[in-house]
Amino acid sequence: MHKRENPMSPSNSTSTNVLTANASVSPEENGLIDSLSLLSSEKTVQELIQQPLVHGNDDHLFEFSEALRTVAKALRRVTEVKASAQAEACEWKRKYELERARNLLLEQKGGCFSELNVERAGNSVNKTESSDENSDQCELCSGKDDICAHEVLRDGETDSDSCAVPNKMTRKASFKLSWCFKGEKSDRHKHDIVSFGKGNITTAERSSKQISLKWESPPQTVLILTKPNSASVRLLCLEMVRWLKEQKKINIFVEPRVKAELLTESSYYSFVQTWIDENYLLLLHTKVDLIITLGGDGTVLWAASMFKGPVPPIVPFSLGSLGFMTPFYSEHYRENLNAILLGPISITLRHRLQCHIVRDAAKSEYENEGPMLVLNEVTIDRGISSFLTNLECYCDNSFVTRVQGDGLILSTTSGSTAYSLAAGGSMVHHQVPGILFTPICPHSLSFRPLILPEHVTLRVVVPLNSSRSGHAWVSFDGKNRKQLAPGDALVCSMAPWPVPTACQIDSTSDFLRSIHDGLHWNIRKTQSPQS
Repeated sequence: MHKRENPMSPSNSTSTNVLTANASVSPEENGLIDSLSLLSSEKTVQELIQQPLVHGNDDHLFEFSEALRTVAKALRRVTEVKASAQAEACEWKRKYELERARNLLLEQKGGCFSELNVERAGNSVNKTESSDENSDQCELCSGKDDICAHEVLRDGETDSDSCAVPNKMTRKASFKLSWCFKGEKSDRHKHDIVSFGKGNITTAERSSKQISLKWESPPQTVLILTKPNSASVRLLCLEMVRWLKEQKKINIFVEPRVKAELLTESSYYSFVQTWIDENYLLLLHTKVDLIITLGGDGTVLWAASMFKGPVPPIVPFSLGSLGFMTPFYSEHYRENLNAILLGPISITLRHRLQCHIVRDAAKSEYENEGPMLVLNEVTIDRGISSFLTNLECYCDNSFVTRVQGDGLILSTTSGSTAYSLAAGGSMVHHQVPGILFTPICPHSLSFRPLILPEHVTLRVVVPLNSSRSGHAWVSFDGKNRKQLAPGDALVCSMAPWPVPTACQIDSTSDFLRSIHDGLHWNIRKTQSPQS
């Protein structure tokens, strides 16, 4: 291997050669090899790599150093996969604990609820047996054209199954989702995406269908979230709370801040419920039938961030500066809420990204961070550093590219009109399943944005040899900013819990109206006809 001439001391020359050899390692060498069995941990490999080379080193010493670095990358990759599996296991454990706590609470309420738990247990066994026969179907699917959403969108008890226990527990309203086309219920099965007939392949065009929500029992509990520090929002909240309680007889939840504002206005609002600690939020989706947001898109993002799992349907009223996700006008809230509480309504399932941070310095998977759920985008940037950020990107363990620029945006289709749009990304309809891969000011004329399928897992790694660019920074929907050191990785995939938002007309009409009104898309003077 060719050695550079350096006027500095021999030790500096040796260090320069080591850096040159390290920089020659291509990202494609990040794979599992048989040398893993020779090393007990990644820490041992790092200690061997960092040992200085003696004078008169030969080419085989550089090759050995490169091999050790490849092994270190492979071990880090194993750690990332293990952390992802551990995060998934922790999530299933959390679901089990929530269900167990709920059953224990029901048993403490009396014999009536105990019998109901037995019936639920029997139903869950039947559902488990049927799921083995239909393993290829989505967990949200049940029946022909109907889709029962996971947990919060599923509560199949009828009025005949319940017991009249006043002031103890209020059951959630149950409803069904169905695929519709041009306002009519679809005749095709949700999973009939591809069909075969006489050797020909045809598609069912599922993406053109609209999702409709139909209540099977009337909603009983509503959560109202408001934009802070706004006098108009506060007045509307006072009026809406009174109307929902007196006219619709609905139980109302608000944030502790909002309840304090209501009680300051009048003691009449003492019936409004709230929570004391953050642990109560883990079970909030089991109590709330509907969420009403009064504000802009930021209020919708805040509502989605409160739920780490299933999210109740959201009715967003526009009281902010932009309204890409808020199609309802506050002036007509009575008419809109009357129609929504009666049903059926069109909804949009906005997908979220589930993110984990795998720390290179972590001694166990418990020291890693996640999951973090984002509705718009996750951003990796260079922070306060004046140097270009250096990021290695992988898609399902296949090398994608090395990002050299200000950073990278991984966005949902709902976030395609946010930061990704400002960075040159395309505007994508919310029902198009995909993940947007948008660079921020790349130092390349050929680096164009990508749209990847929703089922992939993306991994962004800060290289160990990125000593000049240093650390990178990651933020989730513009919040919870965290630092990524060399060797750390960000793993992102599509979350299983979408955010259902109500449509004023339908998903496509609301989307087109938002880009016309919010961005004045393609507004120009009409060319005059030639005389």
